[in-house]
Amino acid sequence: MNSIVRQYLFGAIIIAVGIYRLYTGIMVDFVLYLTAGAAFIFNGLTLEPRFIAYKKPLVIITWVLIVTACIFFFLVVGRMF
Repeated sequence: MNSIVRQYLFGAIIIAVGIYRLYTGIMVDFVLYLTAGAAFIFNGLTLEPRFIAYKKPLVIITWVLIVTACIFFFLVVGRMF
């Protein structure tokens, strides 16, 4: 399995866990998993040769999703204490 497929697989698994958290009714966890999974998928898109013309916007979107996931991670951790 190459690294690009692995990025998509991890992203899909994380989004699936997020959908489960939505089903259980915990919206903050859902957003956390959704943004983290989307960051994995967009990071995989930056490695695709056919999207080389869109690399800069994809990297910007990836970093925005990573920062958003970090913010929601701290919200989840803060909610625990």
